[in-house]
Amino acid sequence: MNNSRRKALRIAAGLGVGALAYPLTQVHAQDKSDLVIGASIPLSGVFAATAIGYHTAMQDYAKMLNEQGGINGRKLRYVAEDTGYKVDVSVAVYNKITAREKVNFYYGDSTGFAKTIAPEVARNGNVLMSGTSFATELNDPKKFPNYFMAGPDYSEMVKILLRHIAKETPGGKVALVYADNEFGRDPIEASLAYAKQLGLNIVQQIPTPLGAVDVSTEVLKLRRANPDYTIFHGYVLAPIPEFISQAKGLGLKTKFMGTFWSMDLNLVEKMGPEADGFMGVMPYRYYFDKEGKSPTMEKIRSLRPEYQQVAYTQGFLTAMLFTEAAKRTMAAGKPLTGANMKAALNSIKNFDTGGIMGIPITIQGNSIPVGRVYRYDAKNKTMVAASDWIDVSSASK
Repeated sequence: MNNSRRKALRIAAGLGVGALAYPLTQVHAQDKSDLVIGASIPLSGVFAATAIGYHTAMQDYAKMLNEQGGINGRKLRYVAEDTGYKVDVSVAVYNKITAREKVNFYYGDSTGFAKTIAPEVARNGNVLMSGTSFATELNDPKKFPNYFMAGPDYSEMVKILLRHIAKETPGGKVALVYADNEFGRDPIEASLAYAKQLGLNIVQQIPTPLGAVDVSTEVLKLRRANPDYTIFHGYVLAPIPEFISQAKGLGLKTKFMGTFWSMDLNLVEKMGPEADGFMGVMPYRYYFDKEGKSPTMEKIRSLRPEYQQVAYTQGFLTAMLFTEAAKRTMAAGKPLTGANMKAALNSIKNFDTGGIMGIPITIQGNSIPVGRVYRYDAKNKTMVAASDWIDVSSASK
């Protein structure tokens, strides 16, 4: 266990009853008080450019909701502080915000934070939690009963890609290239099993060291395997562009694919013209995707006339689901506990997100196992749909 993890655990253990929210009887008595989203946000550090997306989205959603009268007359308030993407700082921010605010919802900045703070969230009892992480480990209602992710977990993301591959190239050959860390290895075991179920052939698994710059050895492995498709996971950008460049230089015809955090348009554009045809899974419509009726996306475009990255859409949907859980709990006459709001969230069946997701969603467990494959069109510098919306909530589908 590293020092940061030990320090975070000490902070979490020290939160104690003094940081608990408010007694349930007080919840009923203060039914006109603000509903509060607390958030640990990495506005500085390596993920600052991405964090501004969901940070802005939650502010926009709260403003929009309040202009419409809030929830049963109660305003939504968003309270966030910077963490620099450090687990111990994220925990300290949680401690600080929940000590001074009656927090109903909390948004975390990492898998490490979500895992570290989970025991305190359970003790608190009044918080419904979400965050940036789509880790498969967090998609466990027994271990993380008050957590949800506004999209598929990492294993489900790769399953969506594999389902698309199986339809386009039955029996196709697939290579998995992933970062040799917890994030990168997350979906591998489940992906191997699902590929076998679909009749696909995983011909190569290639882990890359953290911060790898020279991937020539790994590209040679890819050439020997000669897959029809190569799926990247565990990266935001590097070393994907170098892989694509070297592989195309060697004449490989493999089709490259990525998962959510590699699929923002701005990121894919940075891969250069050789990324033409790069595909990946996206749980949401892109900002510029105007297919079908999508009143929520139209609202987003009116709020923000300039392009918004996919992190914005993720944050907007998360805030929407926070408040939907509260609405359903209040409508049932129940106190706004974490358990009650999570149960309300799991009661969602065929819910219309207003076009953020292209099909009505049903929330099972801690994830929304829905996504679509998009393809990069380098000539027009845009992402275009390469598949229908795919639901992997049942392995038999």
